Amino acid sequence: MQKAEQTSAPATRPPRPGHDAERASAHTPQRMPGRIATLLTLLLEQPISLYAAAVLRIGYGFLYFAFLLREFPHRDEIWGPGSPWTPTLARQLFDQTGWDSILTLSDSRAYFEVCYAAALVVSALFTLGWRTRAVSVLFAVVVTSFHARAIFMTDGGDNLILLMALYLVVTSCGRRWSLDARRARLRASAGTAVRLPPDQASGELRRHLRDARLTVITVLHNCGMLVIAAQVCFLYGSAGLYKVQGASWGNGTALHYALNLDLFQPWPELSALADEHDVLIALTCYLTVLLQVAFPFVLFGRLKYPVLTMLLGMHVGIAVFLGLPLFSGAMIVADAVFLPDRFYRYLGQRARRVVQRADIRKARTRTSADAALVPPQSGPAV
Repeated sequence: MQKAEQTSAPATRPPRPGHDAERASAHTPQRMPGRIATLLTLLLEQPISLYAAAVLRIGYGFLYFAFLLREFPHRDEIWGPGSPWTPTLARQLFDQTGWDSILTLSDSRAYFEVCYAAALVVSALFTLGWRTRAVSVLFAVVVTSFHARAIFMTDGGDNLILLMALYLVVTSCGRRWSLDARRARLRASAGTAVRLPPDQASGELRRHLRDARLTVITVLHNCGMLVIAAQVCFLYGSAGLYKVQGASWGNGTALHYALNLDLFQPWPELSALADEHDVLIALTCYLTVLLQVAFPFVLFGRLKYPVLTMLLGMHVGIAVFLGLPLFSGAMIVADAVFLPDRFYRYLGQRARRVVQRADIRKARTRTSADAALVPPQSGPAV
């Protein structure tokens, strides 16, 4: 009897090697839908990097506004009717490339001056974030028109600004640090929001349309920010890979040749002083290639912060030594897309604290000055 019970009892088998791995792989397909659902929720329901989008809007709007102001004395030679690249030649090039520009719609000088003034106004309004949805489209048209009109006058910086201007059209770059955000806060605090009658506000169709509109805006914003991040990664990665193929970057002499080009010598004495340090020049070449190639691979860890800091120093050096401030500024603003919103919120809090402390100091100084102006009161006569 006991032997029969022992025979019928199920035998306990030792665990097979890799059994846990098989179980984990069996549960992996079950976890994948959860991850996909999380990604879809993040993509559809919550806009990402709103502060970074605001920094991109402010940075590129200000850069282009400053660029137009800097070239104001030379506007006719670059984009106007008096340019060597005449409007007729530009239109012939457009027939081949498919570009277009509002500047070539007329050869009148008055028309060009109106377009230039409008471009300055649009750039300023885009920087301030006034009616950002409509102004972002106008800003993209302005950048595209001026870029296409003088396509042979580019230095790389306006190429990136052109791409970012097109990408920012689909983002919600006016939700933070803008006149639109300020107007929305004032409207919410004053309670002046337009309210529909209960029978209309509770309608299913209106509610679905509102939800669909918010979903579309969120998806477009998130996709736009992801495309901007991918564009910057592709830019750095391709630049690093191209440098690896060059012999001058491999032997550390590329910056030596760049510093001795007359076209990139805003301060010849400073360039000559930097060119005297051969070891430092070679190390800078190797570090530049390493940073650009490694950039797309360090974005999801803490290494991205020192890498972004070193890239900031590299772009400042390019602006100072090579005389390319527009290109350096465009790249520095593009790098801001990889900083989280908590970083920008912290900067905003610090800025508000500094302003509050300055106001308190002014109030104390004003109070002390007022007290010093009051004549001393004499005691009662005895």
